[in-house]
Amino acid sequence: MKSYGQSCALAKALDLIGDRWTLLIVRELMIREACRYTDLRTGLPGIATNLLAERLAGMERAGLATREEAPPPIATTLFRLTARGKELEPAIAALGRWGAPLLAGSAGDVFRDHWVVLPLRLYVRDRSPEARPLRIGLRAGVEPVTLETVGDGSVRVRPGRPPDADARIEGAPHLILRLLTGKAGLAEAQGKGLRFEGDRKALRRFGCRP
Repeated sequence: MKSYGQSCALAKALDLIGDRWTLLIVRELMIREACRYTDLRTGLPGIATNLLAERLAGMERAGLATREEAPPPIATTLFRLTARGKELEPAIAALGRWGAPLLAGSAGDVFRDHWVVLPLRLYVRDRSPEARPLRIGLRAGVEPVTLETVGDGSVRVRPGRPPDADARIEGAPHLILRLLTGKAGLAEAQGKGLRFEGDRKALRRFGCRP
């Protein structure tokens, strides 16, 4: 990995994470927490196998990621972010916010269903954390996910369909995010193709206009 050779914190950071694909590998590890190599390949369409191996090795040397041999029945190598790697979350969140307006011009780009998990986790907030827990089923593609309030204003997002959801929402990822971050009302989102069933009042917890 080349260095800028500058005594500057930003330059030093870019020495470690400025290479192509590195931050997207961080994204995958933030979403899945523990990743098989095949998971990473699936979540990074377009990356060459040798380049992925090279980037992972560089992240390990930099103390950003670690690998472990999982016992049976998994019996495979799992990659995880270290505590140092997890400290990149605010930077990832800020870059995501900055890049969000650019999604309008990405109609032909590849999308993976699980990518919706990270912005949901980073940007959706429960405005009534003292109220009873909520569970919402979401589908932005093929793979369903569950969003749960956890009592501190944040939310937990995990794969799978909840059996007893307060509401279910299905539609394009940008519509789901706009709805649950209070940037669009339900009627507006439904007019653009979003589907909703369940307790409309639950949306007020996220600043939405039901």
